[in-house]
Amino acid sequence: MKGILYIVSTPIGNLEDITLRALRVLKEVDVIAAEDTRHSLKLLNHYSISKPLISYWGEKEKVKAEETLLMLNSGKTVALITDAGTPGISDPGNILIRKAIEGGIRVIPIPGPTAVIAALSISGFSTDAFIFRGFLPTKVSQRLRELKGLSLDPRTIVLYEAPHRLLETLADIGETFDDRRVVVIKEITKFYEEIFRGTATVILELLESSKIAGEYVIVMEGRPEEKLNTTEDALTEVKTLMKRGLRRKEAVKKIAEEYGISKKELYDKSLSGV
Repeated sequence: MKGILYIVSTPIGNLEDITLRALRVLKEVDVIAAEDTRHSLKLLNHYSISKPLISYWGEKEKVKAEETLLMLNSGKTVALITDAGTPGISDPGNILIRKAIEGGIRVIPIPGPTAVIAALSISGFSTDAFIFRGFLPTKVSQRLRELKGLSLDPRTIVLYEAPHRLLETLADIGETFDDRRVVVIKEITKFYEEIFRGTATVILELLESSKIAGEYVIVMEGRPEEKLNTTEDALTEVKTLMKRGLRRKEAVKKIAEEYGISKKELYDKSLSGV
């Protein structure tokens, strides 16, 4: 009988941000596959969890994925964790997850912390629909090209950025997103967490007095809907309704409410034909 692969979310900073279910699974599995065992030991030791560990960091991921699959195929249970957050979300783990699915191994998510959702929850921007882009290209030309494409999207956009590229990226956002609102969260959930709000240009100025270090999440407001509904459009619709038999006052009231404009202004302009 084949084993089970658990995809376990771990804290992105504060060690208390872990679910009871995640702790139980980590204690019960046969093996823990960690991105970096040295880093994960801080969490495991904190909760007195002692299990055999496999490191799949960097170039080891493909090789270690095969070794882990052999264990899973022999019936062992494995918990996959990363240094922080959810495996596979801008973190290693996809290779093993994909191979396990292809091999008919049961894959079970143990949900928990992820910086994307944490940042969205405090952004104040629309969360009905959003884009998670992760890390942008390091080449300036590629980064600018991608930002220009993203700037046309009405959905909220979430990025990750390394400290040594943060100021460059914010400058590029300022160039492509103009005066749109941006939120930058430094070291989210950690001791030195800071939140910066404003346009990219304003935040750049704020960061001049802040130490640039740690991990950053950038949340950007989506492109605002163009206000295509003008007074002229409203007047045209008023005339259309009047031709259909509605009295001027009724037509003006209906259209003014739909367009969110002044009934008096619309009524007066409908009389003058402007």
